[in-house]
Amino acid sequence: MANLKGKKIAILATDGFEQSELLKPKAALEAEEAGTSVISLKAGTIKGWNDKNWGESVAVDLTVDEAKPADFDALLLPGGVMNPDQLRMNPKAVAFVRAFADAGKPIAAICHGPWLLVEAGIVKDKTVTSWPSLKTDIVNAGGKWVDREVVTDSGLTTSRKPADIPAFNRAIIHEFAGVHVLA
Repeated sequence: MANLKGKKIAILATDGFEQSELLKPKAALEAEEAGTSVISLKAGTIKGWNDKNWGESVAVDLTVDEAKPADFDALLLPGGVMNPDQLRMNPKAVAFVRAFADAGKPIAAICHGPWLLVEAGIVKDKTVTSWPSLKTDIVNAGGKWVDREVVTDSGLTTSRKPADIPAFNRAIIHEFAGVHVLA
């Protein structure tokens, strides 16, 4: 049985995050009694992307300058094209992701979120899925790309798109609770 009570989950995102890929996993984690904190490049709020338009704003809890990976048990990386593209250009955001991998903490990324895994150098020798356009980036970074709704490999849980969120949520709840399942 997965138990997230007392777990602290960092959600790294910035403007242009795919709204459903942040809000639905966040809600699922909180329903399992995990605490979540939105970490971003700037204080205040960040604006989501919903289908083909700007979506809801989400409050930022901490900036990457303030957040300490040691204070969290796991990391969630929502997609959206703009969001991870901006984050992977920020050395502090990339270092934040890398710190979770170095500490052996679970990381979950959906859609374009795995761009940050590539940038942080942590897909080598891992099986990963993502939005199909990231396949070449993942392969060039030494990962094995597969087309499946969710994949878990050595602490990395990845998923392809918003339609996969139910399977992604089930997988991250188990992984973040330390109940490893084959996915």
